[in-house]
Amino acid sequence: MLSRVANCLYWMSRHTERAENIARLVDTNLQLLLDFRNLDEERIAEQWLPIVQTTGDEEAFFKLHAKATAESVTEFLLFQPDNPNSLVQSICQARENARMVRDQITIELWEELNRLYLFVTSPDARRVWRQSPSDFFEQIKASSLQMIGITYATLLHNQGWQFTQIGKFLERADKTTRILDLRHRTLPERGMPKSISQAESLEWSAVLRSCSAWDAFKSIHGAEVHPRLVTEFLIFNEDFPRSVRFCAGELNTALRHISGVPEGRFVNDAEKLAGRLLAELQFSTVDELFSMGLHRYLDGLQLKLNCIGDALFTSYFFLSFAGFDEEQFVQQEEQQQQRRAVHGRPSPAPPQRPRGPGS
Repeated sequence: MLSRVANCLYWMSRHTERAENIARLVDTNLQLLLDFRNLDEERIAEQWLPIVQTTGDEEAFFKLHAKATAESVTEFLLFQPDNPNSLVQSICQARENARMVRDQITIELWEELNRLYLFVTSPDARRVWRQSPSDFFEQIKASSLQMIGITYATLLHNQGWQFTQIGKFLERADKTTRILDLRHRTLPERGMPKSISQAESLEWSAVLRSCSAWDAFKSIHGAEVHPRLVTEFLIFNEDFPRSVRFCAGELNTALRHISGVPEGRFVNDAEKLAGRLLAELQFSTVDELFSMGLHRYLDGLQLKLNCIGDALFTSYFFLSFAGFDEEQFVQQEEQQQQRRAVHGRPSPAPPQRPRGPGS
């Protein structure tokens, strides 16, 4: 398969997943605010600023907006053209990557992605958003889920499909850690909280709803919401499709389908790092996590996921062409961009240009 095709399929899937997660995050926070009473301006900022911080785009946000309000944060996360990780820009980039490999995807997938693109870039999107934010987010989430189903049901399950799975599960694992990190300020730096207030319980419930985990969580733990149970479920549950452990398992499986290398061995750094992460998640406990501190643990987890993305880029997408100076420059620039993402922890930004022929 051409590295250009693999790259586009990977980013098409990753951007679609990113847009859906942004929709879930903002929708849940809006609903959470309805449960609070007598919120002043300072308290409202306390609810919105962590969402910007957890995306890693805080610096970019304050270049465009003076302070974090409901209007400025939702504009930045949903529609801002200058924010490459906004919902609309994510869908635009997913559609652009799909367009470059139009012959590699099915007409059903292209039509659904194109339909979503036409909706979010039309004046009708802002009208729906102003009239009913809930309806706006429902359209985004429903379309994203439909594309996941179409991808599974209509695409050949070959190497290209495996790259779509890698993009989806790498982005999903990253977003789950960022959503979970939203409430770390309510916890002690190290150790388990002894009790939580009713308001904190609502906030942890919102974390579950942001990951579409509320119903699955209740089926195991009932209505008891505690940071320990929520963290254990979203990080270590092996059956929930948005837990980090589940995503790491699917990521590891997809990488091995591509190379044909069995478990216990590896042929590139992406497989080595993914296998190591999966083993750590399989043999770690939530008590060990809290003894380290939730924020510190999640910070390390995001770095490991970014390193896997960096290794994937080096192993499959980055190719050196002797004599093609401009092409080399662009590829090296893109690699540096990913490395900056590793150290700065913003959501990894995508390359925009197709690469030359590869493996």
